[in-house]
Formats: sequence, structure tokens, C-alpha cells
Amino acid sequence: MCAVLRAASRAPSVHNTQPWRWVSDGRTLRLYRDDSRQLEVADPSGRQLVISCGAMLHHVRTAFGAAGWHTDVIRMPDPARPEWLATVEFRPWPDPPSGVLARAEAMSRRYTARLPMREPEGWPDLAHRLRLLVSPHEVELDVLDETARPRVVTASEHTAAAQRYDMQYQAELHWWTGHFRPAEGVPPEALTSRSEADRAPIGRAFPTVDHPPRDQGAEDHARVVVLGTDGDTPEHWLRAGEALSAVLLECTAAGQASCALTHLTELPAARRVMSGLAPHPGVPQVVIRIGADSGHRIHPATPRRSVSDFLTVE
Repeated sequence: MCAVLRAASRAPSVHNTQPWRWVSDGRTLRLYRDDSRQLEVADPSGRQLVISCGAMLHHVRTAFGAAGWHTDVIRMPDPARPEWLATVEFRPWPDPPSGVLARAEAMSRRYTARLPMREPEGWPDLAHRLRLLVSPHEVELDVLDETARPRVVTASEHTAAAQRYDMQYQAELHWWTGHFRPAEGVPPEALTSRSEADRAPIGRAFPTVDHPPRDQGAEDHARVVVLGTDGDTPEHWLRAGEALSAVLLECTAAGQASCALTHLTELPAARRVMSGLAPHPGVPQVVIRIGADSGHRIHPATPRRSVSDFLTVE
């Protein structure tokens, strides 16, 4: 179990906060939110925290699937205990589908691509597969038309401007980014330089760092997709996180880079813009940039907590 959870702990989370707790009773796994790791300024409702937990839930199910175990999930099992997000039950699965195996293998290679990207390769087929993957999670994947890019850039810039002089937000952001923390947060090598950030303008305004040139001045040609739900409850957030994990792993398995963005759904104004740009009605939860890595670089793994830090065995 520990080896599977160690692999699944590569799941993405907002600012790499890893806000999850797991409890095993030898028969089931129970997933809980860890509110001590919540971003109180950027995420006061805990929406991004639960999305992060949903991504971890899907990673766990994928890792166990590749190990020969089918998983059944009860989401939000006790309304009186909102911190209890899911219970996972197991049954043998001796012949998991090749897609599950490919996505499990992709866990160790997936990374958040904040640099400019080239146009994704084989995009029509990949977009079709992504829509099929998110559908069981009751999530809609909308591909934004290229004509929408200027409005997305503007929404991203307005969000950054609104948060630039919010000292509490900035203190929280700097607490989690740019430091050499051994097991959490966004390390300096995962951040961009000022020129790189300027050429990938659809992104959170993280602190910038000095890097040798890494992208030869490339401009960003990533496709932009929106994951939306038909409601805005914790269960919708959890399912959005599961769908997010499926999209990111499928992109990695297909040799494409990706970058999940939640800042465009943090503030009401930007969220309204994203809702208006998506072809289908719904509540936008996560925006994702998808493209081809322009540099074919080696990407160091971001830090993760040890399994013993988030798993309790009863």
C-alpha cells in the first residue's frame, strides 16, 4: 500500500500544499481534507483544497488499478462530517485496461509546465479522449476558441492586478513558493523568469526567478480548456479534481505538457469571464493550458511529503 500511495502522492495540488489525509483500516481507505494546509486568503471556501484532494483521489485509484485492484468510491459519505471526502473500497482487477496502465506510468513524469508551449500534437484526437475521460466524473471539458485567448489573458492580468497589493495574499503566496522546502511548496526551479512569464501570460503571477534562457524566446501556443460542473458544491469540486487528474495524466501519457490554473476561478470577475467564454453552461472550476514542451528539458520532480505524513493505519 505504501508504494502505491507514494506513487499517487505525485498528484498536483494548489501551490503544492498536498492538503490530504488518508486513513486505512485494512479494508478501505478514507480520504479527508487537511484544513491545516488550506490557503486561507486565496482559497477561503476550500474549493481549491477539495479540487486538490480530488486529484489525489484519482491518482490513488489509477495507481491501485495498475497494481491490479479495481476501486469503488463513495463520495461525501457523511454529510455531518464535511472533512470526510471519500471512502475507497477494493476488489481484484487482474487485467486493467492499457489506458489505466499508461496513466499510472505517467504519474512520475507529469509536471506543471509554466513556460510557453508549442501547439499540442494530435490535438483533435487528444481533445476527444479528454472529453471521454472527464465525462464519468460529471464534468464538462470545453476547448476555448483561439479568438478567446485575448480575453483569457486580460482576465488573468486583472486577477493579478487585483491581488498585487493584497499583502495577505502576497504573504501567503510567498510562503508557499520560491523556497527550498524539503517536502512541499513550489521550488525555485519550477518558477519562471520575468521574460518567460511575459511570454506565457495565462498564468498565476508567481514570484519570478533568474534562469538561463530555457525556451529560446518562444511564444505560447498552448490550447486552453476549461473544466466545468453543473453546480458548485464540495462534491462538484471533488469530481472536478478527479477529472483534472485524468486530463493531466492523459496529456502526459500522450507526450504533451500541461499546466492547471485555478487563479482564473478564484475571483468572481474572472470566473464570470471564463463562464462566458465556455461553450457549455456551467460553473468553471479549473483552466488548463495544454501544449508541446518547447525545450525537451529534464524537469526536476517537485517535493512531496512522505507517506507516513499523510497516512494513518488503524
